[in-house]
Amino acid sequence: MDIREVVAAERRDQAELLSNLTQQQWEAPSLCAGWRVKEVIAHTTLPYRSSTGRILREMLKARGNFNRASDRMARKDAEQLSTHDLLDSLKANIHHPWTPPGGGPVGALSHDVIHGLDVTVALNLDRKVPLERLRLVFDAMRPGHLKYFGVDLEGKRLEATDMDWTLGEGTPIRDEAQNLLLLVCGRDLH
Repeated sequence: MDIREVVAAERRDQAELLSNLTQQQWEAPSLCAGWRVKEVIAHTTLPYRSSTGRILREMLKARGNFNRASDRMARKDAEQLSTHDLLDSLKANIHHPWTPPGGGPVGALSHDVIHGLDVTVALNLDRKVPLERLRLVFDAMRPGHLKYFGVDLEGKRLEATDMDWTLGEGTPIRDEAQNLLLLVCGRDLH
């Protein structure tokens, strides 16, 4: 399996889905706390539109805090760019080789899948991430990911109902794999 092609397929699927959103949906809250759909897409397309210099300047302003810098850039870009601009950026970069630091191509897939779910689940859209993509994301997970998202699964066992995947020990929590991925990433689904 060519992971770069899987990443491209995910981006292509998202571009098609986003092409059909109304302006009201672009302005709606996502599962990313404090971000509308527009900020999420500004964030996911940031690597295609921003220079290393801009990112470094923002990191300095944020005193090295990537989340703070990322938030500032997503908000600024969502304010300055139209939904058309953001969608065009995604479409033009379906095959972009960007990967998150230390994440490789599977990290890029994880980034796109998780933020895609932040949009589709928040908007209650009927999109299921293909299970083979979720399998790649789950297989790449490490204990540090849970720590990064501040998720405490002590005494809980996550069990996917649509694929063979479990995580943890204890009281079972059963749901579709994509919902469990959001749970692992600290998203509130209620």
